[in-house]
Amino acid sequence: MNFLNREIDDFKVNAYQAGETIEVSKADVLGKWSIFFFYPADFSFVCPTELEALQDNYQAFKDADAEIYSVSEDTEFVHKAWAEASDKIGRIQYTMLADPAGKLARMFDVLDEDAGQAYRGVFIVDPDGKIQSYTINNMGIGRSADEILRTLQAAQFVREHGDRVCPANWKPGDDTIKPSLDLVGKL
Repeated sequence: MNFLNREIDDFKVNAYQAGETIEVSKADVLGKWSIFFFYPADFSFVCPTELEALQDNYQAFKDADAEIYSVSEDTEFVHKAWAEASDKIGRIQYTMLADPAGKLARMFDVLDEDAGQAYRGVFIVDPDGKIQSYTINNMGIGRSADEILRTLQAAQFVREHGDRVCPANWKPGDDTIKPSLDLVGKL
């Protein structure tokens, strides 16, 4: 299934954020860029390294008018227990969504039904609630927070400058390309 430009479905889930339990719905994510970051489980091995890397880059995401929503099949109470048990997880400021029934993981088609865990999916959702980029990795393959941020920035640039595209490894400030027949075969 192709998710590009697909609008996310309505949802409402419990979450943990900085010592509090809250509810998050589709209405809460509209109007800004959102990163839905699925991972298999709390109290695991690769997951804390990824969540820590996102926290290390959280201010850059916020500066880009984006919010991070990490998602696992754990409850908000397990997220809280993990934050209290781990200094690295305890310093996370972004929202950790609870998806014990697998509603979000099924909506984004990243649920491994047999394992009851989500694959490592990253979905970049624009302010209108439409998916602009996504990647899905198998359970043992960690992701790069820097690359997620770079991809977000490229998606934002393309949205703002519809007549320009971002080449490989593009970063803000780099040259972009304005597609035209004059460039065919010259790049």
